[in-house]
Amino acid sequence: MFVGHNLQTSGKLRPVDLARRHGLSTQAVRNYEEAGILPTAERTASGYRVYTPLHERALAAFLALVPGHGHATATAVMQAVNRDAVDEAFQLIDESHARLLHDRRTLRAVEDALRGLTADSASADSAAFIRTFIGPLAEELGVRPATLRKWEDAGLVRPRRDPLTGYRVYDPVDVRDAHLVHQLRRGGYLLEQIAPLITQVRTAGGLEPLEGALRDWRGRLSDRGRAMLRGAASLDAYLSECD
Repeated sequence: MFVGHNLQTSGKLRPVDLARRHGLSTQAVRNYEEAGILPTAERTASGYRVYTPLHERALAAFLALVPGHGHATATAVMQAVNRDAVDEAFQLIDESHARLLHDRRTLRAVEDALRGLTADSASADSAAFIRTFIGPLAEELGVRPATLRKWEDAGLVRPRRDPLTGYRVYDPVDVRDAHLVHQLRRGGYLLEQIAPLITQVRTAGGLEPLEGALRDWRGRLSDRGRAMLRGAASLDAYLSECD
């Protein structure tokens, strides 16, 4: 008979035991095993899965990795570890840290841009405009032209049309707005959340809404960094158990 108490006292666990400890369904635990997030479980003569403390360490590591690295990266890391490709797992983690660093630098770039916002807005009308078109601007931002058109439809950028060719023409203010939209999108903001911020930029009537958004963005980056530390500790515990 498949007795849970005996299995647990012997260091072995049923799917339901593992699931309850982490607030999951038994089906989720089975799915994680089938996805390679957990090592393959042994089976009883009756075909029931038998998990061990090693599986619990694996599940704890995966659940700890998700908040900092995301579900896809956490899955890939655990799959790599479980097929003994630890260096590949470390590379995935390094790449995730690099993305966090990039996002921190993006945030700093937005903050730097906003420091000179009022001065830039005041001087924009008297500046010798250097105009650009949708293709070069899209390439500069690393987005598709269709993305710029979507931002235009949302009122976030407002290029004028050349009267002869009908092409969109972006002046320095448009380019500035496009950069701010791009950076805020990188920070996880939706277009409808960005719209009032861009309006505030254009009117230069105060930076409080932008400063609040940036504080929130900075907090989320810090939360990600802390979550990565927790994920690293849990993954290290699993690797030690594997060793």
